[in-house]
Amino acid sequence: MTETTYDVVIVGGGAAGLSAALVLGRSRRWVAVVDAGEPRNAPAAHMHGFLSRDGMPPADLLATGRREVAGYGVELIDDRVESAEYAGCGLDFTLRLASGGLLRARRIVVATGLHDRLPELPGLRERWGRDVLHCPYCHGYEVSDQRLGLLGGTEPGALARAEHLALLLPLWSDDVTFFTHGMELTDAQRRRLDARGVHIMDGKVTRVVSTEDRLRGVELADGRAVPCSTLFVAPTFVPDNTVLRALGCEIGADGWVVTDPAGRTSVPGVWATGNVADARMQVITAAGAGSATAIAVNTDLVEQDAELA
Repeated sequence: MTETTYDVVIVGGGAAGLSAALVLGRSRRWVAVVDAGEPRNAPAAHMHGFLSRDGMPPADLLATGRREVAGYGVELIDDRVESAEYAGCGLDFTLRLASGGLLRARRIVVATGLHDRLPELPGLRERWGRDVLHCPYCHGYEVSDQRLGLLGGTEPGALARAEHLALLLPLWSDDVTFFTHGMELTDAQRRRLDARGVHIMDGKVTRVVSTEDRLRGVELADGRAVPCSTLFVAPTFVPDNTVLRALGCEIGADGWVVTDPAGRTSVPGVWATGNVADARMQVITAAGAGSATAIAVNTDLVEQDAELA
């Protein structure tokens, strides 16, 4: 079992984590990035909305980022953090890896992201990230003028997200069907959707239909088959905050870690950035957040360095 001490250990090697590592590596800090290799956007063939990287495969962005940070001496560790705890002397933390290794760090940045909890519907998960989507800003342009579907549901918070998507999707197509899937709409909501040209179809969806590796539509409980080429859903966003909880960081009533604008948590020496702190972040905003967090972490380290000197 090996043990190494770093200025900063970054848990998570997505856009936020690698961006933080880039800034800290260029600040000549001793940095390690521990990444389990399970990026949220892995099913997507391309990412969009990232200036100068529009249309780039997500895996290519991460590979490029890993090469860049390694060039500044950042150590990349392909592993999973199993536990993390305050070591009890100064700002000193111990992280135990799944492989059995131990890392010690003066500061920790958690950038583990989130995962999407999808509706339990036969045939849906298999098309996730391909023609079952959740973000029209990420993928709407690519499905412009197609026959679009939107799945409602009764998950907590689903109503607001689904209604927002239903009002938004007509920007990309004039053929949008909202499958309520058990969701109760008020008369006012129905009028708003009707004014946007959205067709409302009540009733439970029983399965998503695909043939020849393409989405064809959905089937309803009453036997109706409704064609669509792309189905949008409003998943429940679940932060991957196990490390933050283990460290005792304050978690809000909504289940998300409490941070200041730079990502500082309630535990001194621990920061959270990217989708683990904010579900709304896209790749480009997560990268920006990681950069801002890294500057705050480095400033904190400088203050401690000055005191120790």
